[in-house]
Amino acid sequence: MGKFCGYLLGEEWLFQRGVELGHPRPKTEGDAMEIICLASRNLRIKTGVYTYTKLRRVKTLQGKRYWCIAFAATDPWEQLPTTAPLEEEYIALKEALKKDGPPRWFRGT
Repeated sequence: MGKFCGYLLGEEWLFQRGVELGHPRPKTEGDAMEIICLASRNLRIKTGVYTYTKLRRVKTLQGKRYWCIAFAATDPWEQLPTTAPLEEEYIALKEALKKDGPPRWFRGT
């Protein structure tokens, strides 16, 4: 598995966003995946990055797993750029997530 350049999202954050969008908290694994996909898609559309990002599962150097809105990947099969994005491509998402700095690289799971 390659690496992804993007911003991390925790599952709880995605579940809370789903609630804010009018969905109930997940009760099953299937519900959880549906909420994760709906919440992340809504965020990506709202910030204008939907067409050139993908939602991927990654882990940090400490081994913690997160969801990642990825702008780039080292694996060409992902059909994403292989270099980090320009600031104008990520600024809206960065502001919506209240993140500091540009997207970072994380190992895929």
